[in-house]
Amino acid sequence: MTGIIVAFPKIEDAKSVKNLLVRNGFPVTAVCNTGAQAIGYADGLDGGIVICSYKMPDMHYTQLQDCLPEGFEMLLVAKAHILSGCGDIAAVCLAMPFKVCDLINTVEMMTETARQKRRQRRAVPDKRSKEEQKLIEEAKALLMERNNMTEAEAHRYMQKNSMDSGLNLTETARLVLTLKEYGY
Repeated sequence: MTGIIVAFPKIEDAKSVKNLLVRNGFPVTAVCNTGAQAIGYADGLDGGIVICSYKMPDMHYTQLQDCLPEGFEMLLVAKAHILSGCGDIAAVCLAMPFKVCDLINTVEMMTETARQKRRQRRAVPDKRSKEEQKLIEEAKALLMERNNMTEAEAHRYMQKNSMDSGLNLTETARLVLTLKEYGY
């Protein structure tokens, strides 16, 4: 789920935006009135959206954006003339005054984009270190030698045992090598 943090200098404005979002089915994680508070809430989440104004009491939106953890997008809400002076920014912008449907549609688009990015990050397998790769190769060599398996068979065997036991491939390789030490 995408965490949504609403940060405006006037807490009443932040609460109003939160209420609009909640009424339209978006769970809002936090409402705050400083950039430092927004960063604090963001640090506890695994990605999300920060909806904020151009200037907070303690920082400018660019400073807030630079301090946000990876996986966060920003929706900058400001008057049109301010947004036109922002140049190339890495944030989605919404001009004030805005229509509720514009806010909802923008947040929906950003939420869906965040979901897709999370799926893509999960789909990419973790890179194994050289030590982990060496362990896997040693375990496969042991299985090939002791059980007359081909490399592909040894690899498939370890993969299947890994999935059946809920261990990752490196842990399964360690287990195979540990069993060798005990003479199995």
